[in-house]
Amino acid sequence: MNLSMGYSPCPNDTSMFHDIATGLLERHGFAVSTHLHDVETLNRLALSTAYDITKISFHTYLLVQEHYQLLNAGAALGFGCGPLLVSRIPIAPADIARYRIAVPGELTTAHLLLRLWAPEARQKMFTSYDRVMELLRAGEVDCGILIHESRFVYQQAGLFCVQDLGQWWEQETGQPIPLGCIVARKTLGDTVITEFEALLRKSIIHSRAHPEESARYVREHAREMDATVMKKHIDMFVTDFSVDLGEAGHKAIAVLASMARQAGVIP
Repeated sequence: MNLSMGYSPCPNDTSMFHDIATGLLERHGFAVSTHLHDVETLNRLALSTAYDITKISFHTYLLVQEHYQLLNAGAALGFGCGPLLVSRIPIAPADIARYRIAVPGELTTAHLLLRLWAPEARQKMFTSYDRVMELLRAGEVDCGILIHESRFVYQQAGLFCVQDLGQWWEQETGQPIPLGCIVARKTLGDTVITEFEALLRKSIIHSRAHPEESARYVREHAREMDATVMKKHIDMFVTDFSVDLGEAGHKAIAVLASMARQAGVIP
């Protein structure tokens, strides 16, 4: 069977998908095509069910549940790992509506969290996650939301943290923050989805136990090349929740869906 897969070039995804991208699925009878894109591109492609298996933001998952099934393996969900709203100069969170904000994609969980935290913030510029710091440095925006590797290096760029959106979420809900997930097209059928999920879980467990084996693949695609940054990124976003969402993970997703619905973000 042919499977098309989309995931991001970020270290957490490439480490989790390393075994699959290098032959694990083929050894179990699947032909695989892999497609690496930034998460907002993957979100947009999911709206048209472009790939059989894909990484998407939980924000987008809330919009595509009719066509895609959430996998219990592969999620980026946890504590202390939320998006950071940063600025070129110190800014009081209460004044955020006055400033221009670069957002790494309209369908990202980062944008959903911004809408929940500061519904009055209207001056948004949507861009890819890897351009947020560039726009800040150029003075085209006053603030920006950092996700992925950029959140580890913003202080070296002389930027200031206005709000840790993950910390805000945890204080408001007591839940881990659901950021991204892996979903499968429901038309694949339960048997294929179950088998793929098991293989993905096997790949994740192996990559956590033997990070040196996926290091080259991770480095080939990473935006920030510093080995310490790449390790921090993987350690932060590939967690026990990535192996299995469990009851706690599903509860956090339900809370996110409820808050999004109450805020009018999703129907």
